[in-house]
Amino acid sequence: VEFVISTGLGDPPDPGRVLGWAEAMPGIGFKVDATPQWTREVARALADGAEVLVVDLKGHYPGSEVDPGADPSLYAMVAEEFPDAWLEDPRVDDRTRIALAGAEDRVTWDAPIHAAGDIAAQAIAPRTVNVKPSRIGSLEGLFAVYDLIRDEGLGAYGGGQYELGPGRGQIQYLASLFHPDAPNDTSPVGYH
Repeated sequence: VEFVISTGLGDPPDPGRVLGWAEAMPGIGFKVDATPQWTREVARALADGAEVLVVDLKGHYPGSEVDPGADPSLYAMVAEEFPDAWLEDPRVDDRTRIALAGAEDRVTWDAPIHAAGDIAAQAIAPRTVNVKPSRIGSLEGLFAVYDLIRDEGLGAYGGGQYELGPGRGQIQYLASLFHPDAPNDTSPVGYH
């Protein structure tokens, strides 16, 4: 199973941890959480020194401690500096839609996906989605999501919400069955 290491950069943002991992393990991919504190220098350091496959914009956690808001300048910078990365969970409004213009085919969804019907309900139609079994809940609901992905020809990658023990193994097994070559947020526990 292909996997990424998923991490934030701290406050203030420091790409050093990610760059250290990238140097120690050439070819490892990353999913990074963008914040409004990112500068262009931070983004460029990551883009130049690490294989960033997904940038999580965290646009669907309003009022929580991980809510970075909806910053059009951040969205535009991320889209520009990471031209091949998936742009996960933007908060879409008139301003951010303009900032993401031209990158819509790289927008993917995670937090708003709780059921198969949620995929089509997003402000920007996805080409791929992040499937988190813990967010979907039932096995029947999970397979309805996978059926829709197959029927619509969408891509998928998987992840969890800090599952450990059996849960971590389960999301790894699901990734191996449904999207083994994707940027799965299913790294072995030892990476954390």
